[in-house]
Amino acid sequence: MILLAAIVLGVLAYTKVMARVGSGSPPADAPLEQQADLIRVHKSERSMVLLRGDTPLSTYRISLGSAADEGPKQREGDEKTPEGRYEIDWRNPRSMAHLSLHISYPAPADRQNAELKGYSPGGNIMIHGLPNGWGFLQGIHRLWDWTDGCIAVTDEEMRDIWARVPDHTPIEIAP
Repeated sequence: MILLAAIVLGVLAYTKVMARVGSGSPPADAPLEQQADLIRVHKSERSMVLLRGDTPLSTYRISLGSAADEGPKQREGDEKTPEGRYEIDWRNPRSMAHLSLHISYPAPADRQNAELKGYSPGGNIMIHGLPNGWGFLQGIHRLWDWTDGCIAVTDEEMRDIWARVPDHTPIEIAP
């Protein structure tokens, strides 16, 4: 039991240190013809597709919120991934995870639905890589849904997404 507690404390300390280190320099923007004008997420398939017009540019296997199969996000802390149409409204090159693109959740309807029920709708939903310092996990992170409602990919995939997705790109998240 003491060994397990020491391991957990070591993991937490490592994660906190790596969160302060950040993700490093983000990649340069991809050429215009390789940039997406739509992101489509299929929660049930655990996939995300970058599109330019009707042409798929890249497809990624993803991890979602740990309660993603229980419907759309409704309130802060429910660990669900939102459903609906949003946009990428800002980016964080120094996030706790390897790079992150912010999804404009909550939309006004999301906010109104949560507030009618007496809840905060939550927010800070991102597309991101693995927590800084945990990139060695690579694709193994896809074996389970582990985020608080975000969309997670590998660090290498996140660098590709960062370069191909300009701010204000629409994102459609379907069940």
